[in-house]
Amino acid sequence: MGAAFIRISDGGGTSILFSGDIGRLDDPVMKAPAKIQDADYLVVESTYGDRLHDKTDPTEDIERIIRETATRGGTVVIPAFAVGRAQAIMFYIHKLKTEGRIPGNLPVFLDSPMAINASDLLCKHLNDHRMPRGQCMDVCGIATYTRTVDQSKAIYNKNNNMPKVVISASGMATGGRVLHHLKHYLGDKRNTILLAGFQAAGTRGARLAHGEKEIKIHGQMWPVQAQIEKLDNMSAHADYQEILTWMENFSSPPRKVFVVHGEAEAAASMRDKIENKFGWNAVVPEYKQKEEL
Repeated sequence: MGAAFIRISDGGGTSILFSGDIGRLDDPVMKAPAKIQDADYLVVESTYGDRLHDKTDPTEDIERIIRETATRGGTVVIPAFAVGRAQAIMFYIHKLKTEGRIPGNLPVFLDSPMAINASDLLCKHLNDHRMPRGQCMDVCGIATYTRTVDQSKAIYNKNNNMPKVVISASGMATGGRVLHHLKHYLGDKRNTILLAGFQAAGTRGARLAHGEKEIKIHGQMWPVQAQIEKLDNMSAHADYQEILTWMENFSSPPRKVFVVHGEAEAAASMRDKIENKFGWNAVVPEYKQKEEL
């Protein structure tokens, strides 16, 4: 579960490490990133290379949003990445229900075949995350799984006028079943669209976060009347300080660091921070640039 580091060696002592998505150091569900001590070349992500995450507990934000929306008789729609984010959201909702901070009978639906499959895998691979079996079963059992199209449609056809939470992919609202829920719930001010992850420029999620009043879905413009909320404290990516902390595990500096997988400003900022802190040779490669190692 989670992203992977890939380390390749030529067998003669030269190695290159691809960081993948570096995880958070204190994620409540996933374990901290593996500590890597050496590589001749490092390819490192920089999604949050110019930002620090909000350190507040997302539990309080999720509680407030769900309680306010339920009081209005509305639905909370959460576009969520199917692997990792959807399960983390269920973790927080389970915690809130267990502690009596949101109604225990509030319906929760997980409407994403991939997210359902990932949730099933979570409890089969207990060594890959922090939750013991009992807790994992409880967290993954907090939602009603809707596997078929008819079950998905029934969420708003049969449960339209009752408060509920719908977790559905994709996380940036670029496709998937969540688009049907957005079409149904965007136009009602009782509802809330909760953006719980990074929203890349140009995506529907980013446009919602920026306050656009109309969103095109399936070739038609849909008015945005629902409340739009965005959480900046749930990212699965390390921020720049967490990346630097992970790099402190290296026993010797890489010959070169390639900073990738980030917007131009974030990548440049991450490169500068690596050079300033460690004095390592760090570069942001150009598109299709070739490098001989």
